[in-house]
Amino acid sequence: MVASVTRSSLDQSRAMANRCSHEGVIAGAKAAIVASVATAIPTLASVRMLPWARTNLNHTAQALIISTVAGAAYFIVADKTVLASARKNSFKNASFADIKA
Repeated sequence: MVASVTRSSLDQSRAMANRCSHEGVIAGAKAAIVASVATAIPTLASVRMLPWARTNLNHTAQALIISTVAGAAYFIVADKTVLASARKNSFKNASFADIKA
């Protein structure tokens, strides 16, 4: 069975995709903030207390450690959120006949 594609269905799909990506961006930003704080505290503490870290981790290295963890957290959480939202919406929009077939 072939369904016809209308402009309104395309607009609805685009609006749903925009909403999914927006949810991903918000969740990723929250995760990046939490990861930044969770990484910055031990990184800065170790630079103050450990002689090896004091010698080998300059300001650039500290910033690189913190920003790498924040970036990874952002992309992982945003990707998982978008995929979960898309999966939820695909099951919601699927008809029972499509699932049975």
